[in-house]
Amino acid sequence: MVYIKAMQENSENDAAMRNQIEKGRLQINVTSDVDSYPVSDAVISVSYTGVPDSTLEELNTDSSGQTEQIELNAPPLEYSLNPSIEAQPYAEYTLDVRAPGFEPVSISGAEILPDVTAIQNIRLRPAVPEDTGEEVFVIPAHTLYGEYPPKIAEDEIKPTNESGEIVLSRVVVPEYIVVHDGSPRDTTAQNYYVKYRDYIKNVASSEIYATWPDASIRANVLAIMSFTLNRVYTEW
Repeated sequence: MVYIKAMQENSENDAAMRNQIEKGRLQINVTSDVDSYPVSDAVISVSYTGVPDSTLEELNTDSSGQTEQIELNAPPLEYSLNPSIEAQPYAEYTLDVRAPGFEPVSISGAEILPDVTAIQNIRLRPAVPEDTGEEVFVIPAHTLYGEYPPKIAEDEIKPTNESGEIVLSRVVVPEYIVVHDGSPRDTTAQNYYVKYRDYIKNVASSEIYATWPDASIRANVLAIMSFTLNRVYTEW
């Protein structure tokens, strides 16, 4: 009886938590893909991902290319702090961006966590007469929530006597990181040049939650930086 009662109480607590709605914040920065200048007077429609025809908010960028901060519904904070809870810890929103003289952009799956501010940077390409399509970006599930294949295993100790493996005389912080969008053997995959700071920020955003304690975030970011600089230093 005690066990059954405890199960009932846990079920009631889970139901109460599911019904609890908290608030997260969102701010959007819009710049030109050509010269990184801010894009003013851009119109952004915000809707739930999966319900794109139901606009929740419509925002405009100012002369700095920024929108005001808005509050959006988010799941309970406990979802992102307790790894035993299997419920999705963030809400997903779709952002449709329109600006005079630029191609429209749609971003699906922007993640909003409770009690923190999500900053979505958007770069718009100048419109050309022959291109009337919309550029669409779909943000995949967070790595802590989605199901992904395991990391390819590597030897902890790597040989250093082969030419071309260690090319730097000292560890340096690069300005750009070359991201190969595919497996190392896939020569058809595209390479992207991403600023180092943006790369670290983007990896951290996809691997940890912004609701975590400050010390946890700092420890994870240091680990990401160490791993990245080791890749740059050894060119492994």
